[in-house]
Amino acid sequence: MATRHSKLIILGSGPAGYTAAIYAARANLSPLLISGIQPGGQLTITTDVENYPGFSSVIQGPWLMEEMRKQAEHMGAGMVSDHIAKVDLSQRPFRLEGDTGDVYFADALIIATGAQAKWLDMPSEEKFRGFGVSACATCDGFFFRNRNVTVVGGGNTAVEEALYLANIAAKVTVVHRRDHFRAEKILQDRLFKHPNIEVVWNSVLDEIGGNEIPLGVTHVNLRNVETGVVTKHDTDGVFIAIGHKPASELFAGQLTFKNGGYIQTVAGTTATSVPGVYAAGDVADDVYRQAVTAAGMGCMAALEAEKWLATEEVHREAAE
Repeated sequence: MATRHSKLIILGSGPAGYTAAIYAARANLSPLLISGIQPGGQLTITTDVENYPGFSSVIQGPWLMEEMRKQAEHMGAGMVSDHIAKVDLSQRPFRLEGDTGDVYFADALIIATGAQAKWLDMPSEEKFRGFGVSACATCDGFFFRNRNVTVVGGGNTAVEEALYLANIAAKVTVVHRRDHFRAEKILQDRLFKHPNIEVVWNSVLDEIGGNEIPLGVTHVNLRNVETGVVTKHDTDGVFIAIGHKPASELFAGQLTFKNGGYIQTVAGTTATSVPGVYAAGDVADDVYRQAVTAAGMGCMAALEAEKWLATEEVHREAAE
């Protein structure tokens, strides 16, 4: 078992984590980034990315994350391949324990552990993921311009995705297992008034079908939960919109959470309920969940951590 201490530790290696590492390294904080179980975050399972600023052509998600990692390392950030299994935020410095058995101590901590879209865990869903199946309309809606798409879900996420897609796609079909939505009334009103949106009630996604070469979605089979009847609906894309799960379980009982398990931050900042602990990216962002906003929050967290550490140093010197 090894023990390491760092002024600043960053948990997570998506856009938020890598950006925080870049800014912290440039501030001579010698940050240590612990990558977690999915280095690079959700973008490593994303193929075409065309909405990240600075690239005139479509880029690949894994490539973008690799470039961010290299940039952070070039700036001087340390990288550790470990997954933190236990955290104690009640003591200073903060104590973190990895799956490897190594123990890490941090004067300040940035949590950038991200979130994951909830999936239906169907074999056909997995097969076509990235090839007609998506969990982010803002990310992938452009690829379905003037085409027919299907949205699965009945909460705010599903209705918001449908409304966004309705301005891009030729037709949006929303599939919901109940006979009413759980979404906010104002969102429902907008959806029902939109001419491009149709709702299929009391139905679930039974299977996603498509072509093998090239791989792509052509239709879905929908099963009525009341009658059991399965019907085929032609569609070019399927958006699974049943919510997201932030990777925040590690901090339950130690930090204040928002609804849905997202870490609560002070408005306009990335500061959490524990001084010296900051949350950036999808683990705290339940609204936008975009790579560019995650990167922005990573920048904010690093700058806020730098300022906090400097203030703590002044207080410590004064006490001595």
